[in-house]
Amino acid sequence: MNTREMQRSAVTDANRPSPPSRPGTGRRILRALALAATVPYLGLKTAWLCGSHLGIPEGSVLREPGSYFTAANAVTLAMDACVILLVMVLTRPWGIRVPAWVLTVPVFVATGLLAPIFFAFPGQLLVRALGFGADPGVEAVREPFLDSWVFMVVYTGFMLQGLALAALFVPYARERWGSRWQGVTGKRLPPSTGVVAAAAAAVGLAVAAVYGYWTFGGTAGLGAERAAAHSAETAVVTAVDAICVLAAGAGALLLARGGTLPARWPLGLAWIGGAAALSWGAWVMIAALGPQLDGGEGPPAATLLIYAGQMITGLLTGAVLIRFLTVRRPA
Repeated sequence: MNTREMQRSAVTDANRPSPPSRPGTGRRILRALALAATVPYLGLKTAWLCGSHLGIPEGSVLREPGSYFTAANAVTLAMDACVILLVMVLTRPWGIRVPAWVLTVPVFVATGLLAPIFFAFPGQLLVRALGFGADPGVEAVREPFLDSWVFMVVYTGFMLQGLALAALFVPYARERWGSRWQGVTGKRLPPSTGVVAAAAAAVGLAVAAVYGYWTFGGTAGLGAERAAAHSAETAVVTAVDAICVLAAGAGALLLARGGTLPARWPLGLAWIGGAAALSWGAWVMIAALGPQLDGGEGPPAATLLIYAGQMITGLLTGAVLIRFLTVRRPA
């Protein structure tokens, strides 16, 4: 081998991802926990697709789901099954060779869908325990949707999945991309990226203001049905949505500005906030534009506009994230 070939080989070896360390006991436990946490949701979805009414009370509109609900069950079952693939990628030796975008895109979406649940669901339980839940009289006359135990089992499983995936992804990212998110934010990003970050912050602030208004009992733009269903429990959800879009905008600004702030903090804000804004904004938008299972009217245009703003905040923040990580790519 001549000198030129030796130099080319050395550069290739330097750019190739290093093999991950062998998973220790802690990571193996987390892997088992994540896999076990998918079982309740996958089991319920499979049962419903097979025609079972497990967890669906008499009188629920889900007793006669139709093609839309069947398709939704199939899609969400596949989405949760992807958690199994993610866990394998994060804990098996071959996972280090998976292309970056093939891993980071599903992890970004999973972060966005699971992180708000991690905060909103315990918040709703606390509100209910303190006696500030929905009016029992209103609940008594409302048609049943799902048995209460379904929500408890499913959302507990989601929280465990989120915790386990986060605990597995951090050491994986440290081994594979540690140089990109460690250290300080560094030099300011190009002016064009600064404009995108400012737009993310501005749109996020406007969306957060509306969500804050709804959190404290405002009903303008909600529609009659959602306004009538407002309670302390729904206020927890809108409060979490407001916090997520604010976090996304703040993270985007901090990344674009640069400086001596440890990079992990604005990256965490932008990653979690941006993922939550984009993923949940898209989720509720799809649900709003699809057939209404209860036969009622869909959300008004003002609500759809807020959902769109939520998605835009997440998209703009994602663009800043990509730019920041690209600039920090090792030569």
